[in-house]
Amino acid sequence: MSNVKVLIIEDHPMFRMGLSLVLEKIGDIDLIGEAENGIEGVEKTRSLLPDVVLMDIGLPEIDGIEATKEIKETNPEINVLMFTSRDSEDDVFSAFEAGANGYIMKGASAEQIELAIKSVSEGTAWLDPQIARMVLSRVQRTPKAVETVAPTGEIKYKEGKNTYGLTETEMEILELLVEGLSNPKIAQKRIISISTAKAHVHNILQKLCVESRAQAVSKVLTEGLV
Repeated sequence: MSNVKVLIIEDHPMFRMGLSLVLEKIGDIDLIGEAENGIEGVEKTRSLLPDVVLMDIGLPEIDGIEATKEIKETNPEINVLMFTSRDSEDDVFSAFEAGANGYIMKGASAEQIELAIKSVSEGTAWLDPQIARMVLSRVQRTPKAVETVAPTGEIKYKEGKNTYGLTETEMEILELLVEGLSNPKIAQKRIISISTAKAHVHNILQKLCVESRAQAVSKVLTEGLV
């Protein structure tokens, strides 16, 4: 298997240098380029065709979310891993809506950075643990829809339903997908065979009308499965 080609898009020189040093110590990851603003990043992505882009959000010229959207429109097969200090719901949801494949916080360890890069390069959505908790809280919310308004003015509610028809088991496995677990790890956690785990994941992707785990996570973020 060939090395993972990585491009860094980060406007702070010292942080970019430190990240470069981290990546250079990983044997099967090749740092093929760097950019210091969104426009330069989009241009270098198109010319260098990396496997993974490490993308900051707070970039000059155009921000990381807009840069991600432009990259995905031209080269949807390129994986974008947001690498930022921002952890607001708006930033996280906007990043995935733009097409990001993962989200990791600055301050992550070298081991976490390596795992995140390799995960998204293999098509697995990767979320920083604190971001995963935010996503899962949205999955687990059960919004209420107005059913009737009584003559007294009292509003009666009915529980919102999962319009994608996911079973309880599939919802539980979707949570494991959000956590970034592979099929073998899902099988181990659920005490099922790997083939059964694969079947569940396949059914989830079909029901959500998406082609990848990253797109499934994006749908969870942008729609909340309601």
